[in-house]
Amino acid sequence: MAVISYRQALHDTLREEMLRDEDVFLIGEEIGVFEGSYKITAGLLKEFGEKRVRDTPIAEEGFVGAAVGAAMLGLRPVVELMTINFSLIALDQIVNHAAKIYGMFGGQTSVPMVLRTPGGGGQQLGATHSQNIELYYAFVPGLKVVAPSTPADAKALLLASIRDNDPVLFLENLALYNTKGEVPDVVEPAEIGKAKVTKQGTDITIIGYSRMAMVAQQVAEKLQAEEGINAEVVDLRSLRPLDRDTVVESVRKTGCAVIAEDDWLTYGIGAEVAASISDGAFDYLDAPVRRVAAAEVPLPYAKPLERAALPSAESLTTAVHQTLDAVGRRR
Repeated sequence: MAVISYRQALHDTLREEMLRDEDVFLIGEEIGVFEGSYKITAGLLKEFGEKRVRDTPIAEEGFVGAAVGAAMLGLRPVVELMTINFSLIALDQIVNHAAKIYGMFGGQTSVPMVLRTPGGGGQQLGATHSQNIELYYAFVPGLKVVAPSTPADAKALLLASIRDNDPVLFLENLALYNTKGEVPDVVEPAEIGKAKVTKQGTDITIIGYSRMAMVAQQVAEKLQAEEGINAEVVDLRSLRPLDRDTVVESVRKTGCAVIAEDDWLTYGIGAEVAASISDGAFDYLDAPVRRVAAAEVPLPYAKPLERAALPSAESLTTAVHQTLDAVGRRR
């Protein structure tokens, strides 16, 4: 068991899969000579050469389209999009081609490709470089969308994504790259579409994904240590398919739920999770489901305003307190 960073887990997994399968290759902006904007691909050009680590022009529609074609012909491209914001330039290739080719051609060809891309605020990159727009893709049948929060899950889910025969959008939050965690010496591919209960509890369920799953874990541990509140934490890990069963089972046990997400509140991922709770656990709820999300504004550049606009441990703690107060459970 090693303690490594989220960044290192991604790097090591890419290298291992390229060694394992010669059909796996990397393609994207500045991933070769520059070794990636976030250094995930450091050293891989030198080790594998230009044929398998392909630097591209700044033309997302072009190189995502090239990856779709390569995948249709049997290769397994792993595309690095510098940020999820830039994926909008390739929206047609992702939504109208990668996601639909298998169905439109009656299963004659699949599109086994991975789109790795970071998102999220907190880095003072401005409104057009700090968005959480995973909902655009989680909405689309034919795509799979995963969002790991820990180095161990980053490795397990990237293994699963590269080996999957469907296109997978692999979400990475910029704030997670330097976080560290234990990673087993041998990691098996995770099951895409399966959430994980990362902390057992009985008082309330806190549901999150990506960065907010990490924050939820920290908040739950602090609430238990300081206030005796025993919160259960569910890390969604996968946004499509969405593991509704694990969420519902947890809420049926605790009777209360708070959903934490980095995207905007209106029409967000949390809205779908809340609807799933209503469908599957309505009679078990002791209080309305609360949601914690980003402010409904283009994210400000100024650090104090940016911090105020993003969901935080403090705002999540407040939501937990309010939910428990509503049913008289707070100790």
